[in-house]
Amino acid sequence: MMKGNLLISSMIERAERFFPKKEVISRTSSGIHRFTYKDIGKRTRQLASRLKEFGIERGDRVGTLAWNHHRHLELYFAVPSIGSVLHTINIRLSPEHIIYIINHAEDELIFVDEDVFPLIEAVHDKLKTVKAYVVMTDNELPDTKVNHVYSYEEWIAAGDEAFQYPQDIEETDAAGMCFTSATTGNPKGVVYTHRSTVLHSMGLAFADTVAASESDIVMPVVPMFHVNAWGMPYVATWLGANQVMPGPRFTPEVLAQLIQDEKVTMTAGVPTIWLGLLKELETNDYVTDSLRAVVCGGSAAPLSMIKTFEKKYNVPFLHAYGMTETSPLATVSRLKSYQEDLSEEDRFDIRAKQGLLVPGLDMKVMSGQGEVKWDGEEMGELLLRGPWIADDYFKDERGEETFIDGWLHTGDVCTVDEEGVIKIVDRTKDLIKSGGEWISSVDLENALMAHEAVFEASVVSIPDPEWQERPVACVVTKEGHEDLSKDEILEFLKPQFAKWWLPDDVIFMEEIPKTSVGKFLKRSLRDKVKEHYELA
Repeated sequence: MMKGNLLISSMIERAERFFPKKEVISRTSSGIHRFTYKDIGKRTRQLASRLKEFGIERGDRVGTLAWNHHRHLELYFAVPSIGSVLHTINIRLSPEHIIYIINHAEDELIFVDEDVFPLIEAVHDKLKTVKAYVVMTDNELPDTKVNHVYSYEEWIAAGDEAFQYPQDIEETDAAGMCFTSATTGNPKGVVYTHRSTVLHSMGLAFADTVAASESDIVMPVVPMFHVNAWGMPYVATWLGANQVMPGPRFTPEVLAQLIQDEKVTMTAGVPTIWLGLLKELETNDYVTDSLRAVVCGGSAAPLSMIKTFEKKYNVPFLHAYGMTETSPLATVSRLKSYQEDLSEEDRFDIRAKQGLLVPGLDMKVMSGQGEVKWDGEEMGELLLRGPWIADDYFKDERGEETFIDGWLHTGDVCTVDEEGVIKIVDRTKDLIKSGGEWISSVDLENALMAHEAVFEASVVSIPDPEWQERPVACVVTKEGHEDLSKDEILEFLKPQFAKWWLPDDVIFMEEIPKTSVGKFLKRSLRDKVKEHYELA
């Protein structure tokens, strides 16, 4: 058989060649912009040629601090296509973490959105390797004391739109880099190769996973700085699907309007995004019948939310699982053909789990006694390996604790049923051990959010002299339900759990702390709970 490199440049070249009329619809601070793949292809080649002229070489890191828009998409292809490494930086990290990861990655050039540029102005004197900054804006360059600042549009205008991508790149070369969101310690860098990115995109196109196709209109709501927007921009471009980029500081109203106006068929984001969208749909009227899939990952989706999307709005909901180290697609919850005959409740119960392993990957679930039984009861840590699973962290000794004997130790505790369906029970550090028995904070959270008056809920443990740890529920109520009581919450939970699983207390809050990518931040929540009891 012929040997051919799997390269990211081939993805944008395919879009140029076969789908020049398809569109990228990009929302920026100045409005909606429309580009064909022919346009995007030319602009990407101009960008690539300018990167080469600037002196960016094979293996050099190029950073981005940007929202989801067409310019960021052009960087997704231009940077790796010349053999360099695209480093997408989470704009919601603390300044200290942003300084750390730019210096750790040794970025040489930074592309930054105009509204994010103040972050750079505040820290630029601490960035050791950056030679210049390119501001992505529809307007004039902002006044600044930072040296070597260029306008993106002026910068690429001098580029060669017929630039040819180099063909001496190897598929095993580094192409991208993302850092974890660092709930503890400094962020950890994960490097993706051309091969891993292309194979991950194939995984997204499988009919039994996300089933991305040319006919889709894809709107990645998950940020392009977070695990490459889950790979959606890559697979959508490769297949020639229209893309809708929601741009800076979007709101649920903006998302709902884009879904209606652009007839979005598939969108992807974390549960907190979809909770906000549901609230908007319940408040105002929108047409959402174009949607064939809302893809949800990042953390467990409440069963009540899945049911609301499907039963009230007739929008199919796809529950998926992954992490930065897995590129991220690892599992997708779809029913097997013969499970379609199950009762509605049984079908929902399966689809609220994280689902089946994606073809191409391997897994095992390990407890202290070895591999767990596939009985849906025994718990163990999920271990993964495969061609788009990382095998180490970038220049970080902490990889020795995570990548062991060829397996990624995810830190996620799960069960596997007799059908092979994975259910994430908790993070290893978030499981609650009470009286020698494990309590899943995730199961309690999902049950709490099924209450009609609860908007968000998270569960953490508090020390207990008799039982070691006990669960405490933290609840945000929906508007108009501020009179919800602790007793009502506990009565709602009683039929669903053993008595010893029930939270010892319910703390009502205005907001639950979240990470930079919208997950519940348990570390900060534990601090708030501790403060609550110290002040009580």
